[in-house]
Amino acid sequence: MNESKIKEFENIIEKEYPNTCGIAVMKDNKLIYENYYNKCNKENKIHIYSITKSIISILIGIAIDKGYIKNVDENILNFFPDYKIQDNEKTIQNIKLKDIMSMTAPYKFKEEPYVEYFTSDNHLKFCLDFLGGEDKIGLFRYTPVIGPDILSGVISNSTNQSVLDFARENLFKPLGINVDKNIVFNNAEEQFAFYEAIDMNGWVCDKTNLNTAGWGLTLSPTDMAKIGQLYLNGGVFNCKKIVSTNWIKESTSIHSEFNKLKYGYLWWVLDKDSFAALGDGGNTIYVNKAKNIVISVTALFVQNAKDRIDLIKQYIEPAF
Repeated sequence: MNESKIKEFENIIEKEYPNTCGIAVMKDNKLIYENYYNKCNKENKIHIYSITKSIISILIGIAIDKGYIKNVDENILNFFPDYKIQDNEKTIQNIKLKDIMSMTAPYKFKEEPYVEYFTSDNHLKFCLDFLGGEDKIGLFRYTPVIGPDILSGVISNSTNQSVLDFARENLFKPLGINVDKNIVFNNAEEQFAFYEAIDMNGWVCDKTNLNTAGWGLTLSPTDMAKIGQLYLNGGVFNCKKIVSTNWIKESTSIHSEFNKLKYGYLWWVLDKDSFAALGDGGNTIYVNKAKNIVISVTALFVQNAKDRIDLIKQYIEPAF
């Protein structure tokens, strides 16, 4: 470790990234650095926003490994036999699991109807009703909120468990991660309070107890570092196989692109050696295979948050 470079990035964080809550660094399988801001400590769980998607990706991989799901080429409607297709809707019948996971599934909205979604009691039906439409399958369209919950339905229906229970048994418990409870909002005030909280431990769900897939999970920096280390280790943690190496390779390979942005299955692909899970506010799990390093950042939401990947590559990573 380079103490002067560590001091340098700590000063930069305090001045330029004031919404940061915590940072953890694992290198060569060891936690070698952690630091906290905004009255947080190692016990504080923070809403990690879209990093929830990457956790869902891992759970899909585990479900495939265990035989609950055949593969990503399954038609999405296979998982919802009771869902009634709307009149004249044909596109939805050809959408596959991989299309939703690579953000190349079409939807019937120009702008995501956030208010209607957040006030809906049944997020799964709400998302399925918007799936399909006139656009072609295969075009990248990042849908951060409306759409990913379909994947929660896939996990729940194929495993006959809630997403949280399946995650606890097959991912969180083996990694030593505690996710306390389901979180249900009764009004907008509770939801906005959740965004600002540093002491809530759980996973948001709707009134049907379906956990959110695009947002809504709370984790600590060390929790997230363990997730990154799991992927860096090819699916092994503490000598136990959690998820297949094949899935890790598949989920962090490029399946869609938009301009210079490259996307796997709910993971961002940065270059040949590194990939990341990214969430609003600057929440980040960064993995660099060549340098055998994982860097995680938790942060509270702010508008137009500065890119943590630049911070990590220019300042944090070189310090270790």
